[in-house]
Amino acid sequence: MGVIQKQSISGVIWSYVGVGLGFLTTAVLFTRFLSTEEIGLLRVLVSYSSVLAMFASLGMNSVTTKIFPQFRDEKAKHQGFLGMSLIIVLAGFLFSSLIYILFKNYFISGIEEDSALFIPYFYAVVPLAFFSVLYGIMDSYYRMLFNAVKGIVFKEVHQRIVVIIALVMYYFSMISFSTFVWLYVLAFALPVLLFVITLIREKKFHIVPKFNFIDLGLRKSMISVALFGILASFSARLVQTIDVIMVNEYLGLSLTGVYTISFFFGTLILIPVRTMAKIGSTVISEAWKSNDVKTISEVYTKSSLTLSIIGLLFFVGIWGNIDNVFQLIGNQYSEGKYVIFFIGLANMAEVVLGLSGQIIVNSKYYRWQTYIMAVFTLIIIVTNIIFIPMYGIMGAALASFISKLIFTVMKYMFIYRQFKMQPFKMGHLWIFLIGGLAWYFSTLIPALPNFYIDIIVRSAAITALFVIPVYYFKISDDLNKRIDMIIKIVRS
Repeated sequence: MGVIQKQSISGVIWSYVGVGLGFLTTAVLFTRFLSTEEIGLLRVLVSYSSVLAMFASLGMNSVTTKIFPQFRDEKAKHQGFLGMSLIIVLAGFLFSSLIYILFKNYFISGIEEDSALFIPYFYAVVPLAFFSVLYGIMDSYYRMLFNAVKGIVFKEVHQRIVVIIALVMYYFSMISFSTFVWLYVLAFALPVLLFVITLIREKKFHIVPKFNFIDLGLRKSMISVALFGILASFSARLVQTIDVIMVNEYLGLSLTGVYTISFFFGTLILIPVRTMAKIGSTVISEAWKSNDVKTISEVYTKSSLTLSIIGLLFFVGIWGNIDNVFQLIGNQYSEGKYVIFFIGLANMAEVVLGLSGQIIVNSKYYRWQTYIMAVFTLIIIVTNIIFIPMYGIMGAALASFISKLIFTVMKYMFIYRQFKMQPFKMGHLWIFLIGGLAWYFSTLIPALPNFYIDIIVRSAAITALFVIPVYYFKISDDLNKRIDMIIKIVRS
């Protein structure tokens, strides 16, 4: 837990710097500088590129997380694992891109009216996927070297700064929208470039693979992990993007833009999960290698408690300020009110199980993560087909909530059955009780004339009503230690 605690502090700090930049980009600049259709276009480009990048990776992200400990040898330059990975993903990228281009007519058929803006930028998906797949493999490799923070800084901070600069240039008519789109694509190249520079500077850019190190047994393990990694990654990426793709197909780019902005607020809850998952995955992988079940169980429980507290605070804070949210982003996005609610609930379902996914995928039962994800994918596709025509963009959010709730239950039952682990304590009940009361008392505060001041007052009240009881009842030892550290720094 020492590695997790040490890196999670800086990781969370940088993540929330990224959140601040993401908020400025998505909630403020996008909604003022771009039309809903243009916002929808950017989201669709990223969604398609994510799916393409997943196929291009050929499961190497999973191989890196699970198999790299067997390659770990600094003196032997980790057997050139990075170089081998780059060769494989570049081959996968070339093949995947060819398939995407050959099926162009399939992707653009039927969208000429509601999503015509996508057609001129069809090929922008290819470089976006290229940069995404390279970032994914380098980030996974660097995490396994016990440094998960760099990838967070490069993507959440530096990349977003470039996007903000491009947005401002477009707003002041210094560049055309077409140029802005391509600058947006190039922003995804920056984290890759920074990773290369960092690895070279730290003398860790070992790209000469030692294929003779890979014996028959290791090769079989790598192929098995890669195949199941492809299936699991496909399901994971599809789950992350299918709602956007289907909203675009059913409702067009404009409502996709409304959904994108609303979706952003619901996903703020997941920021600490993503940070802790990057850090915790490495520790869990090493623990499984030595069958250190005690450490894994401890990570499971502590991550669940800490993430539940942070996630619920964000959910209550966002929903308590829901009217202010639409004052900020504009009433043209008001149709997304319950998108925020259901996406927030869906993500809370994921948050309460902490690092459950990392526990499964790094264990000998890693194949089951693929099976569970496949069921999850099927459920979310079916529920989207049912609910989008009935309820529009709220239907897509409702589909996400129902699917993720079922997915969470499946993961919980699997871990409990196979490893006799479960993360819940009485503290979880207290967390949700305190969160509910904090939200209720915040609704008793009368709306202030200036919504900016209202946000500050209401958010401060929710934070105090939530954090003080959580600290007083010592629900999370980790959180109390961090608060004590902050108090000590302030007093000194």
